[in-house]
Amino acid sequence: MVKLTLCNEVLRDHDFREQCRLAAALGYDGLEVAPFTLSEDPATISSSDRQTLRQTAEDHGLSITGLHWLFLTPSGLSLTSDDPETVRRTRSHIEALIDLCADLGGKVLIHGSPQQRMLSDASSPEHARDTALEHLHTAGELCVEADATYCIEPLAPHLTDFVNTVAEAVKLIEEAGSAGLATMLDTLAAWNGEAQAPETVLDQWLGTGRIAHIHFNDTNSQAPGQGDRNFADILATLQEHRYSGYVGIEPFKYEPSGVAAAACAAGYLRGLEDAGRAAP
Repeated sequence: MVKLTLCNEVLRDHDFREQCRLAAALGYDGLEVAPFTLSEDPATISSSDRQTLRQTAEDHGLSITGLHWLFLTPSGLSLTSDDPETVRRTRSHIEALIDLCADLGGKVLIHGSPQQRMLSDASSPEHARDTALEHLHTAGELCVEADATYCIEPLAPHLTDFVNTVAEAVKLIEEAGSAGLATMLDTLAAWNGEAQAPETVLDQWLGTGRIAHIHFNDTNSQAPGQGDRNFADILATLQEHRYSGYVGIEPFKYEPSGVAAAACAAGYLRGLEDAGRAAP
């Protein structure tokens, strides 16, 4: 069975303990935490609060699997800006989030944050790429020490002009040159940005070890099972490649509520798995 982790902003209307209770009750194996749900400045979360968050998840039988949506807060961060003060603040934030992830027990950091990685943030596209490479190399090296992986997330062209496909992400992390770097696949982004279907992209790249995480969401921005896309072939590809990582459930529209969306996704995906096992 695929391991499911719920992106916790889906339950942001509830406090963290209730998020854990609900996720566990719905059959999730973990929570993938968006730092902005914890603090406007996640770097300032105290050591004792980090211990409490981790213990709360463990008390409910969950792991905090990692972090995502890394640059939403505080404001003014950018992976690509070559402004010296922005570079300094961004580097400090990356270092702080890797520490936070390790303290919470997480193993992956998913760098999406499309508006905070635009080529226009820098004086030229070349400088933007060079700055991103420096940040990513540092992040990767720190993740090696923290036993974690920093994943640059390919996102659709209508969201950002920097890293739109898995192939582009792989080229970038290879140039950055750190064993602590990888990429991932988000199904909504793949349907909107890749030339091939998500299952084909996964079949191409899973065997390379470059994909360390996956997000599931439908093209209507709702949860799997709430749109027109069938995830059976994607699950079959994961099984074929014996993917052992987590699948993060990350809808952006919560219909009719966050709890309902999370419940629908878990039930739908477990049902597909059951149907696949029952097939002759």
